[in-house]
Amino acid sequence: MYLQDVMTNTVKKLKSHAANMITIANLAFGGAAIMATMNELYTFSVLFIFVAGLLDRFDGMVARKFQLESELGKQLDSMSDIISFGVAPALLIYSMVLHEFSVVGMIITVIYIACGAFRLARFNISESNGYFTGLPITVAGVILTLSFFAINYIPSVSYMFLFIILALLMISTFTLRKV
Repeated sequence: MYLQDVMTNTVKKLKSHAANMITIANLAFGGAAIMATMNELYTFSVLFIFVAGLLDRFDGMVARKFQLESELGKQLDSMSDIISFGVAPALLIYSMVLHEFSVVGMIITVIYIACGAFRLARFNISESNGYFTGLPITVAGVILTLSFFAINYIPSVSYMFLFIILALLMISTFTLRKV
């Protein structure tokens, strides 16, 4: 009977931390994407950001399925998202393209990251009622990461506009229905 109690308690503990473990994995892949970019392993960076996106999709699903939604989980998710979909994609595209524009490229990159952080902070303090306000940072980060595949086909200056457009969409007040 003792072994059964231990197993039951272990399973309960694992279930109670499942969503947060997925969120931490999202953060880990975002961090790995940053390190891959720093080491000029750009395709790995792209892959890691996409894996982080998948994990971000599943952490919320797991939290709802096991009724594990919490303030800690919400905050942890936002911290992970700023790394995986704010800093990682911005650093990737900055390293590939925007570095050509020197200080202006740096400023635009920082504006994108700051708008992503603002969007996440606004999300954390607002009632969503089934809607997102502004473009979710996950979507912006994935779009920015996907733009990696167009680097050889569009002018570098286009990326400055893409960063600004995504930044403005994140802090805008339009609403999107959650899927």
